[in-house]
Amino acid sequence: MPMSTRRQAQRAERDNTTVVEVADLDQSSEGLPSGVAHDVAESEEIEVEGDEEEVQVEVDETPFPPPGLKEISSLASWTVSTAKPGNGVAALRSPDTNHFWQSDGPQPHLLSIHFFKLVSIVHIRIYLDFAADESYTPTKIQFLAGMGIHDIQEFAEMSFEQPTGWIDVDFSNVGPIEEEEGEPDTPREIDWSKRPVLRAFLVQVRILENHQNGKDTHLRAVQLFARDETQQTRPPVPLAETNSNAGQNLRKRLPSLHSKHAFRRMQKEANNIKLASWMMDPDMR
Repeated sequence: MPMSTRRQAQRAERDNTTVVEVADLDQSSEGLPSGVAHDVAESEEIEVEGDEEEVQVEVDETPFPPPGLKEISSLASWTVSTAKPGNGVAALRSPDTNHFWQSDGPQPHLLSIHFFKLVSIVHIRIYLDFAADESYTPTKIQFLAGMGIHDIQEFAEMSFEQPTGWIDVDFSNVGPIEEEEGEPDTPREIDWSKRPVLRAFLVQVRILENHQNGKDTHLRAVQLFARDETQQTRPPVPLAETNSNAGQNLRKRLPSLHSKHAFRRMQKEANNIKLASWMMDPDMR
């Protein structure tokens, strides 16, 4: 058979095969009702979409810093006794708790926080993560404070067993902590004006022991807080029972405003005005 004739025969055979496959597909679709075929197509699309799982991210809605407090960690100079390269003070001061300070020397491991002025501390917290650090996680920590390195005194010693997360430092030795009234199971806002105040230039953290007798340690975050006077609003003025009574009281008080003594007295009366940040004394940063 000539070569040209053989090529024509092969081309015709391929065309016939394509026609037969198309016909088979048409017959298979004709065998099903149109509605069923449409449902099958939709089910295939649903199966494909079902493979994509929605990932829900839990958002911590706890306000930070806590109401009534302001962080003063940036007002201090931070130093550590030893540190591995890349895991020093910068890693400890990072807002990301995946970063940490890692010591590189004998125990105890020291963190010294030197403030440039006398500060009034009402709350301290640290972040530990046993699941990630294991033998690097502290089991015993001392907290000391004072005017300088030569007169610091211990005000808390805490022991831990596989801690994870933020841990509040005990202030019971600083002063008495007044118990707030209310049901124990009901969450309530802490009144920081009733909490003891630690006044110091220097705060030192001493890590004495680690889990599993570990040598070096990991500390992921330390935060210090003072009272935020700008958030402490004064009690509101009680409203008059009726508008008419309010007008009568106002008319009675207007003539007395000309007196300097009366004007000063009204300035001292309770009001609900909150001072703006630019009206307060400047803070060192």
